[in-house]
Amino acid sequence: MESPSNPIDVAIIGGGPAGISAALWCSDLGLKAVLLEQENEFGGQLLRTHNAIENYLGIEAPDGRHLRDIFLKHAAGAKYARVLSAKVESADLTKKILRLPDGKEVSARALIIATGVRRRKLEIPGENDFIGRGVLDSGVGERDRVRGKRVVIIGGGDAALENSLLLSEYADKVYVLHRRKHFSARTTFLERARNSAKIDLITPVTVRSIDGDSDVSGVSIRNESSGESSLLRADAVLIRIGVQPNTEIFREQIELDENGYVLTDNACATSLAGVFAVGDVANPTAPTVSGAVGTGATAAKGIVDLLEEPSR
Repeated sequence: MESPSNPIDVAIIGGGPAGISAALWCSDLGLKAVLLEQENEFGGQLLRTHNAIENYLGIEAPDGRHLRDIFLKHAAGAKYARVLSAKVESADLTKKILRLPDGKEVSARALIIATGVRRRKLEIPGENDFIGRGVLDSGVGERDRVRGKRVVIIGGGDAALENSLLLSEYADKVYVLHRRKHFSARTTFLERARNSAKIDLITPVTVRSIDGDSDVSGVSIRNESSGESSLLRADAVLIRIGVQPNTEIFREQIELDENGYVLTDNACATSLAGVFAVGDVANPTAPTVSGAVGTGATAAKGIVDLLEEPSR
């Protein structure tokens, strides 16, 4: 790893599709790059995508991990440094210095933020306590665990309703709880859910806690119209209330929108010269694998132009 006094060309923060694409393009364009991933393997959101991927042009994959493997195989011969378990704890975007937990610093001439998003949490009692003991991480990935059981799904968008349809094929009963009166999910999902004898749509309610002893036994809810509280019995809970961008360490340094997503121009450049953002962390409207891969390439090409300017 390069020292700050002898910086590399590009440091890429995040090893999902956007980061891998950016690293491949940096190599192709002759830029010396390092790809930093905080987890112990590359892939980002692909590792949590358990359904088939059928709309990535030219490739069909049974799940995200298979598509990740194809990406890594393609990039295997590229010349860039790969560092796993490298969580960036703090960043000085102006100086372009990244600090890692072991005290090491990575300095670069340009930065690419590819930190992606994470699932939004309710921040209620029991949410973390029952992970793996009734609080599900994935509907598709854990569908067999709900066979013959009662499932609560919290959320009102496409992810919540699509999971209700999927899990209703296995579960005895599925309750979809939403804090608003009206769902934001697409009409086709809503119509199918309303016509299913196994699915109950309950609104407007808020979930106050996830309850149980060794495992989940139910959720405490409040009806927002009547103000009444009650306990809804359930064996499993799936939370799908959207995502939030991983931009906490960049706040006050670059421009973000009201929800914390990085604002970029058409070249994926941020408000700070030499700092670019790619993938879902900068795309709240249409986050896709295709879009992430495309922005990785765009940022790399923009950095080449930037570093080759005569004034630099």
